Amino acid sequence: MNKDLLKYSFSNLWNRKSRSFLTILSILIGISAILALSSFGLGIRSFVQDYAKKAGIDKLMMMPKDYVTSIGESKNAFTDDELNFIEGIRGVDEATGILLSNAKVKFKDYKEKYTYAFGMSTDAGKMKLVGEAFTILDIEKGRNLKKGDVLKAVLGYNYLIPNRLFKKSISAGDKIKINDIEVEVVGFYKEIGSPQDDAQIYLSQEGAKKIFKKDNYEYVVLRSAIDQNPTELADKIKERFRKYRNQKEGEEDFFVQTFEQAMATYGAILDVLIGILVLIALISVVVAAVNIMNTMYTAVLERTREIGVMKAVGSRNEDIRTIFVIESGILGFVGGVFGIIVGYGIARLGGYIAKLYGLGMLQPYFPWWLIAGCLLFAFFVGAFSGLLPAMRASRLSPVDALRYE
Repeated sequence: MNKDLLKYSFSNLWNRKSRSFLTILSILIGISAILALSSFGLGIRSFVQDYAKKAGIDKLMMMPKDYVTSIGESKNAFTDDELNFIEGIRGVDEATGILLSNAKVKFKDYKEKYTYAFGMSTDAGKMKLVGEAFTILDIEKGRNLKKGDVLKAVLGYNYLIPNRLFKKSISAGDKIKINDIEVEVVGFYKEIGSPQDDAQIYLSQEGAKKIFKKDNYEYVVLRSAIDQNPTELADKIKERFRKYRNQKEGEEDFFVQTFEQAMATYGAILDVLIGILVLIALISVVVAAVNIMNTMYTAVLERTREIGVMKAVGSRNEDIRTIFVIESGILGFVGGVFGIIVGYGIARLGGYIAKLYGLGMLQPYFPWWLIAGCLLFAFFVGAFSGLLPAMRASRLSPVDALRYE
């Protein structure tokens, strides 16, 4: 009997191909939107998680509280004496200061670009610490900075790509001007996948101080000792440094954060972003559900006499109800299958275009549970949307149904 009901449901949908196609199309749009948007959100989360793994959980960072609003002009930046004090706190394995400033970059006669410039120590150990923290360990071309490099720079990956920043790509050995001071390019870091990160400039501390006429550090990167809990160490550093600056508790003009805490903050933001994207896509699914319900109600009206005949020859209410639920479930399932195919294609195309424009971090990610979830969701949306029409059909009186015109 169940096999017969399934065949009967398929034949009914096939006999109404145009209406079935339009209903499937509506669920297809919703599911493809959910899959594509969710995959990009999950892709960004995966990028952040990979970044955190590369950086390691033993890293901490210190920044002035006015860091975001006053890059290059912070009144609370860290001095050399303060950096030495921080590095001397028990539990800190090593620490290094980074000068950070807005930079005007000029190459040949092309229009100048504005980006961020980092001034970092050329000590091998401290460079490794910065490299791990900012995932800039690998050189794509040329070499890394070394001791004695004053007016020399390593550039982000995007300077190697024509028309991404300048019309012509820059090569190792070329000269550029940073804030109107000539600097020699000695190398390029591998692509990170973020347009801002891949457009940054890296200088020695000596070079940055000379170009930007400043001595203090906007950023301090620390590595905790192997026997230390980074979170507890962050609290200790905060307390010790607050006393060093003679500040009251709660009135600190700086903050200390572990990389794990920073990643948790980013993760929470990403969860909200993914949720918003899915809610937007769900609007399409709601429209599709209404469309399926409307289709099923119309089918009930058109097949009223048919339902009466079926009941007259012995079909139970449960059988009638099952037929319409199966039909609506099939519409949802088929729409889900094609929605997944279309959504996958759109996401892959979007990821390819994003990579072309330097947004390597914006790549879709398709865990198995996302595919399975979209498929099951599409089926259940279809089945539940057809439930009310199915119940109405099952309650029809055989006599009234046979008289229906």
